[in-house]
Amino acid sequence: MSAAQRMLFWPALALVGLTFLVWLRMYSARVGEMRRLRIHPQAIATSAQAALRLQDTRAADNFRNLFELPVLFYVALGVAWAVGAADRPTLALAWLFVALRCAHSAIHCGYNRVMHRFAAYAAGSAVLWLLWAWLAWKVAR
Repeated sequence: MSAAQRMLFWPALALVGLTFLVWLRMYSARVGEMRRLRIHPQAIATSAQAALRLQDTRAADNFRNLFELPVLFYVALGVAWAVGAADRPTLALAWLFVALRCAHSAIHCGYNRVMHRFAAYAAGSAVLWLLWAWLAWKVAR
């Protein structure tokens, strides 16, 4: 494995780290709210029940988001590694995607202004599609 290929590990690890931090936030918020409101765990056994009983679902909603588009990100990094496309544009797009996902998570778990969150989401999505287009171009040539 080349040094450039190893560099693909770091944006992936950063996004895993973000997912872990959001998971900790979700756990802390959920357990705290359940204790504060005296909600029995069985009362929120399903997502529908949780949505009815819990007041703050921001971190849980964001945690679910981190298993949607980011799945394509992880696959893109695997493809980049496999085809030897660990170049500057690939790494720049990867880090930009991670930065935009961090912004999205900070907004979502924080003040949760929908249009701000959507802007970060849309920008991150565009970067992810650019990353895939770049990889397709690299493979095709």
